[in-house]
Amino acid sequence: MQWLMQPWPWWLSGILIGLTVPLLYLLAGKAFGISTSLQEIGALCSPHSKLEYLAKFDRKANLWTIVFALGIAIGAFLATEFLSADPKPFLPASMESVSGAIKLLVGGFLIGFGTRYAGGCTSGHSITGISNLNWPSLLATVCFFAGGLAVTWGLGGLLF
Repeated sequence: MQWLMQPWPWWLSGILIGLTVPLLYLLAGKAFGISTSLQEIGALCSPHSKLEYLAKFDRKANLWTIVFALGIAIGAFLATEFLSADPKPFLPASMESVSGAIKLLVGGFLIGFGTRYAGGCTSGHSITGISNLNWPSLLATVCFFAGGLAVTWGLGGLLF
């Protein structure tokens, strides 16, 4: 049980995440990615939408994406709370304020917009797209990393 309570080596976690792609293809015939769950939630919340993006979305065939996203959130919570020698708080103290909530809301909107604009999220492009030898996914992944580095080492200090 002690090995479960410690951080896992990066290579083991990478292998396990990498195995989700072929397992999801083989067992369910689905492609790994998380951003489709946002489209599913939008389609479920507005079933009579005039927006083609939501109206033509196959709600029944993609319901699994919400279950998948909830499983990730619940699994992360359980692992953090019960399988960690040093549990971390849900949010940093700096985010538990009105300005923190606004930053989270704006950041969430920008991530959601960028995800749809890029045709998928980081996990979809970086894990599934690259494993399928999809050239646009490789380009998207390079841009994700470049943007993350730019914000972390440059713009982040100015904005936050």
